[in-house]
Amino acid sequence: MKEQDKIPVSKVKRAAKLVTTGAKIGGNYVKYYAKKAVGNEDAKKELDEDNAEDIYSSLSELKGSALKMAQLMSMDKGMMPAAFSEKFAQAQYSAPPLSYPLVVKTFRENFGKSPSELFDTFSKSACNAASIGQVHKATIGDKTFAVKVQYPGVADAVRSDLKLVKPIALKMMGVKEHEIKQYIEEVEHKLLEETDYELELKQSIEAGKACEKLPGVFFPTYYPDLSGKRILTMDWLYGMHMKEFLATNPSQEVKNSIGQKLWNFYDFQLNELKAIHADPHPGNFLFRPDGTMGVIDFGCIKHIPDRFYSKYFRLMDERLLHGSDDELMELFIELEFIMESDTAEVKAMFFDVFKNLMRLLTMPFRAEEFYFGGDEYYNKVHAYGTEVSQRKDLKKSGSARGSKHLVYINRTYLGLYAILNELNATIKTTVSFDFEEQKRKYA
Repeated sequence: MKEQDKIPVSKVKRAAKLVTTGAKIGGNYVKYYAKKAVGNEDAKKELDEDNAEDIYSSLSELKGSALKMAQLMSMDKGMMPAAFSEKFAQAQYSAPPLSYPLVVKTFRENFGKSPSELFDTFSKSACNAASIGQVHKATIGDKTFAVKVQYPGVADAVRSDLKLVKPIALKMMGVKEHEIKQYIEEVEHKLLEETDYELELKQSIEAGKACEKLPGVFFPTYYPDLSGKRILTMDWLYGMHMKEFLATNPSQEVKNSIGQKLWNFYDFQLNELKAIHADPHPGNFLFRPDGTMGVIDFGCIKHIPDRFYSKYFRLMDERLLHGSDDELMELFIELEFIMESDTAEVKAMFFDVFKNLMRLLTMPFRAEEFYFGGDEYYNKVHAYGTEVSQRKDLKKSGSARGSKHLVYINRTYLGLYAILNELNATIKTTVSFDFEEQKRKYA
């Protein structure tokens, strides 16, 4: 893969890159209409592939939060045409890497030394490259390390990148800026955290220690003396990323075993730690033939406030979703799905929408065992999402709905569901949440 010698850093240069990409997309549509006019049956597929290539190429050059957004979109099965999902999925671990001189520059800025002065060996080419940084393999004696090097300028560009994409997001969602202010602030806050490798070092050590007793789940040891604001050094964990792992044609028994460990990992974090690894894309897990797995990248940790935890996860209770509407209405208001200021008509409308949505999203939690493979469950979720998004009465009501904490909670579980779907896994999904205790605690 061709290495990148520089990254556009200034707001003007990053905006200009997106404008150039827009012009390319316009040209793709001209070609599409010409092909369509002569009866080319593959015209739409070729348009998607051309647009996906041009957009991904542009975001790859920008890196940082711009490329991170592509990564997030690729995790949501059915959100976009297959050509986009497949292309954007490369942002998880195979984006175009930076050239070695830029890596050396980052080392000198952090340590006043080059990689060769700190390590016995250091791979000049990146082993993996994602949205925020890239990984190099290094050794000291017989010890092997993974060294994550952050791309220059990505931390400084987070706010300006969000300003660039905000108008697009507002148009897509059909809302006004003040209506999604809290969600934009939540995303900005988390993206800034992901560029702080000193924070990630602290979170990684804490998470590894807290989860070390989970059977079959492994975490690297981290090295503060070899880490800095833009560099993070850890043990090299052996294992395969999802695509490579599935190419070995593992048995369903092994895939179920890994899927169960993933589920248990998130269940433990949710219910015991109230803090979850909120970046569950395949690039952050290393799978092994014996059914065990390694977990890396704790740059994005979502801490769950007690009161939100108590209210939101009570929605997993079958009795509540099929019981008293008054109690459910009270929860929906607490979670900001419904506003006290809404008219009775609007309250009733959103009550039905969110009751049906929560029944769908919590299905895996409400079964002793759940099959995540195939398309049946996902088709139901996306069909309902499409139906809701096209309802004019909902659009007229204005304002985005739901607590800001839902941004990363939902992202986490949709990402987890997508990985389990790829594994075609059947999972024992017994929930650790104590419904009655939480109800008493926050009654």
